[in-house]
Amino acid sequence: MGIFPYTSEPVAPLESAASNELELPRVVAENPARIVEIVDAMHDVVATRLAHPRRFRASQLKALERMLDAHQQDFIDALADDLGKGAVEAKLTEIDMVRAEIDHAQLHLSEWMESKAVKIPLALHPAAAKIEPQPLGVVLIIGAWNYPLQLMLAPLVAAIAAGNVAVLKPSELAPATSIALGKLIPQFLDQRAYAVVQGGAGTSKVLLEQQFDHIFYTGGEKVGRIVARAAAEHLTPVTLELGGKSPAVVMDGSHAAVARRLAYGKFMNAGQTCVAPDYVLAVGNAAETLEKQLAKAITGFYGKSPLESRDYGRIVNRAHFNRLVSYLEQGEVVIGGGYDEATLKIEPTVMINVDPDSPLMQEEIFGPILPIMKVESFDAAVRFINSRPNPLAAYLFSENPRLQSSFGDQVRAGAIVHNAPNLHLAVPSLPFGGVGASGMGSYHGRHGFERLSQMRPVMVKTAVVDTLKAIYPPYTWAKSKIIDRLL
Repeated sequence: MGIFPYTSEPVAPLESAASNELELPRVVAENPARIVEIVDAMHDVVATRLAHPRRFRASQLKALERMLDAHQQDFIDALADDLGKGAVEAKLTEIDMVRAEIDHAQLHLSEWMESKAVKIPLALHPAAAKIEPQPLGVVLIIGAWNYPLQLMLAPLVAAIAAGNVAVLKPSELAPATSIALGKLIPQFLDQRAYAVVQGGAGTSKVLLEQQFDHIFYTGGEKVGRIVARAAAEHLTPVTLELGGKSPAVVMDGSHAAVARRLAYGKFMNAGQTCVAPDYVLAVGNAAETLEKQLAKAITGFYGKSPLESRDYGRIVNRAHFNRLVSYLEQGEVVIGGGYDEATLKIEPTVMINVDPDSPLMQEEIFGPILPIMKVESFDAAVRFINSRPNPLAAYLFSENPRLQSSFGDQVRAGAIVHNAPNLHLAVPSLPFGGVGASGMGSYHGRHGFERLSQMRPVMVKTAVVDTLKAIYPPYTWAKSKIIDRLL
C-alpha cells in the first residue's frame, strides 16, 4: 500500500475472505511507523494541490464508478460473507446508494465548486466579496460494519468532490468487504491521494493519534466519544454518525402499508440499520391491529421460515447475536423469536409488554427485534420520545397534517420522516446526520461537499482611493453622525 502512480485497470475477481486475507498488504498497530508514513505522505500531497482541480476530482469520481461497475459481483459476494446479505439487498442498499451519490456529485460538481458573491454594507463600498469552497486537506474516514461498503464510500465521494485526500479505515468486523476495498481502491483511485488502512481497534488508535484536517466516523456512541476526544487533542473537526433508538409512532395500525413499511425498514439487513425503527409507540388500540398486519407482512417478505430465506441476513458476529438473544427474555414475543446459533440468524421478532427501563428499551437494539409499546395518546408518545436521548430519526405514521406538523415541532431528531422509514437516506439532496447523542454534522450531496470544505470568505477592496476615512479616529461629532448613517 505505497504511494505510487495509480491505474484504473480492473483486477481479477476476489477470492473469499478466508483465502485472501493473508495476501492483502495490511497496516496494523504493531507497525505504527507505516501509518505515520502514510499520513505524512498525504499531507505532502495536499501541499502540491494534486486533488484541487475539478478535472482530478471528476476523474476520481468516475474511477470510483468504474470500480463499482467492474466489481459489483465481488462486493455482493463480500457482503454475503460478512452479513449474509442477499444480492438484491446488497445492490439496493449498498452499491446503488453509492452510485447515486457519485451520479449526484458528478452532475453538480461544477456548481458546488463555484464561488458565490455576497452583498456588502454600503459603508464598505466600493468592494466585492465572495465565498469560495476550499478543500480541508487530509480526511480520515472510519467506516462501520453494518453497511461496510456504503458507509465507507459515500463519505469518500464527499471527500473527493470537495478536493480532499483521504485515509480510509474499513471495519474489521466486515473482513470480506474490508479486504475487497483494500484491494480494489488502490487499483482504481490515485494512490497518492487515497489510502486504505486495515486493522482493528489498535490501528484506529494509532490513526487517531495523527494530525488530520477532518475525521469522519460512523458507528456507536461509545467509540464516537473516543474519536471526539482524540480529535480534540489536535483541534480537528469531526463528523459523527452515531445512531440511537429511532422511534416510530403509529396512530392507526390497521393499514397493511404501515406494517409493510415498518417491517421493511426494521428487518432490512436483519435490523442492523442505524435509522431502522427501534421501537413502536402504538397509540390507543393501534397495537392489536398492527401486530396482525406485521405478522402478514413478515410472512409475505420472508416466508414461513425466515431463517431459510435468501433475502434475510444474519447477525454480524456471535457477541452481537448473544446480546440480541438475551433481549428475547425482556418481554412477550408475539411474532418470531426463533434463532439459529450455527448461522447467527434471528427471526424477525415483535415483542409486547416490555419494561421501559429494561436494556431492550434503553440500548439501541440494532437487530431484528421490534418492541411495541402502547400509549394513550399522540401527546403521550411525544413525551416518551422527548424523555430520552435525541434519536437519529423519528417516524410518524399518520396522514393528519396537523399531527405531522406538531410532531416535527416537538420532536428533536436527526430527521423527521412521515410514513416511510429509512427512505430519506436515498435522497442525495437531503442532509443525513444526527443531533445530540445521535451525532454531529451531516453529509450526502452538497451537504457532504460543504461539510468537508472550508467555505472561505474572500473580500477585495481597492486602496487607490481611501473611502474609509470617515471611520478612522479621531472620532469627532461629525464622524460619529456619518458612521451612524452609514452603518
